[in-house]
Amino acid sequence: MNLSDLPWPKIQELAPDTPVVVPIAALEQHGLHLPVFTDSLLLGEVVRRVSLQMESQVLFAPLMWLGNSDHHLDFCGTLSASPRTYLDLLGGLVENFIQHGFRRIVFVNGHGGNDVPGKQAIFEVRQKHRQRDDLLLLMGTYWGLGTDQASLPLFQQEMGHACEWETSMILKLAPHLVGDYLNAPIVEPGDPFRPGNRAWITKDRSAPGHIGWPHLATIEKGEFLFERFSKDVVAWLERVLAWDGESWNG
Repeated sequence: MNLSDLPWPKIQELAPDTPVVVPIAALEQHGLHLPVFTDSLLLGEVVRRVSLQMESQVLFAPLMWLGNSDHHLDFCGTLSASPRTYLDLLGGLVENFIQHGFRRIVFVNGHGGNDVPGKQAIFEVRQKHRQRDDLLLLMGTYWGLGTDQASLPLFQQEMGHACEWETSMILKLAPHLVGDYLNAPIVEPGDPFRPGNRAWITKDRSAPGHIGWPHLATIEKGEFLFERFSKDVVAWLERVLAWDGESWNG
């Protein structure tokens, strides 16, 4: 069910335990060869595939295209909500759905920069409603919901940025939007987080804006990734549907 397609009385009639999925993505630079709407395009396709299997069981909110992308603001075209603003935005959306009586509210994320504020948002809302034991508030990124990334038949062992993975998926979804990825230079991911979690912006890590090996992308890899990630999201939402009201991790 798409929230945007329903009149309010139909929404009010839904069971309180109907899972509400809020897709959150971004509009930001993706190197020299991919469009700035990459994260939103990719998450939108994952959610589309998931909704085909779960349309009668789950309420899907419209995709939130504005994300926390301050670290990409040195690249023209990036639009961003600052971390605190974004955190409050997500927290407010959760509160809206709680106000309407829903009890299982899920952020499906498609942008790495949303991870920290998204988790903080549901953490803060949970503290506010600490007396309730019927709420399930979740935040998950679609490429991290079950698939062992190291087992994938790709050169890269984890998601980068405008990398082999994302370039492959855009090649599958919208090849006319892909620029000269075959001549994109290799940008090693490195590890900005150790030792001691260095604060960074994207230009600290990449001059062209991408991170990884875009030249290795193929349409076939893109379809493989869409299938795998969509399957992971479906399995995750099936857990949400089956939640017994007790421990999520048990």
